[in-house]
Amino acid sequence: MTKYRIVACDDHAHITCTLDMSLRRLGYDIETYPCGELALEAVRREPPALLITDCQMPNGMNGLELCRKIRSDGRFDGMPIIMLTSKGYELSEEILKRDLHIAAMIGKPFSPRDLARLVETLIIPQLASV
Repeated sequence: MTKYRIVACDDHAHITCTLDMSLRRLGYDIETYPCGELALEAVRREPPALLITDCQMPNGMNGLELCRKIRSDGRFDGMPIIMLTSKGYELSEEILKRDLHIAAMIGKPFSPRDLARLVETLIIPQLASV
């Protein structure tokens, strides 16, 4: 089985640790970053199968800016993005899906099991096209 690479970005170490443990256990190759700039470099260096990003990161590039930069580059048109946020009621999921092609928005705190199921549903279509 091919290991699918996931890039995850969050400024809270306990979130990236949870993502790493949950998804690595399922066989994914996951790279975690504390800021949008580093995640963007990783995506540009080698496009992942999926990006998971926090929406609000106070230092440097936030998740919305990261998504805008990624979506402005045609190489990443089909890459699914999951947005993690504690600001769920302040953001319109419809607008995020329409403008930034966000595959899903997950509120914090989140269930690692539910997130893992969502990741599988987003990556399985990619398996079929290989």
